[in-house]
Amino acid sequence: MISSNDFRTGTTIELDGSVWRVVEFLHVKPGKGSAFVRTKLKNAQTGNVVERTFRAGETVPSANLEKRTMQHTYKEGEQYVFMDMETFEEVRLTPEQMGTTVNYITEEMEADVLFWNDTVLEVQLPTSVFLEVTDTDPGVKGDTATGGTKPAIVETGAQVMVPLFISIGEKIKVDTRDGSYLGRET
Repeated sequence: MISSNDFRTGTTIELDGSVWRVVEFLHVKPGKGSAFVRTKLKNAQTGNVVERTFRAGETVPSANLEKRTMQHTYKEGEQYVFMDMETFEEVRLTPEQMGTTVNYITEEMEADVLFWNDTVLEVQLPTSVFLEVTDTDPGVKGDTATGGTKPAIVETGAQVMVPLFISIGEKIKVDTRDGSYLGRET
């Protein structure tokens, strides 16, 4: 159990048979009446966002999440197959369960998979990954880092905006949170 006074951004709680993550919270102490906590909660399974108010000190069950380090071994049809690095058990995930991480995951990449009651909630990749550029307009002599950007397709099929001097076959560093270009592999 967790008190509403202890809510922080990222705290996970169980309400109505689902897992909810606190996105925003505000402790309010009006001049008249008792204090309360106004929150914005996001459902970890469906992505729905709701606003909910709790009395100050009200207790709610905290969600017991299990984080396992797993390796993406291969893709079979539409499913992504992950292997637990300790028990060598396999888990198959659909693109819906993977969310936006499908744009940046490669074979043999390690990721943290969050489970709640043996149900996969989300896949967390490292904050940045190196991916090879498979298609982009050719770079022209004189293109500089400050000259602008162009679209490039990386090995996973995702589109990333890169500087004009990047060419096919180069490995680039991509931020997995927002898909932005961070630099070239050195």
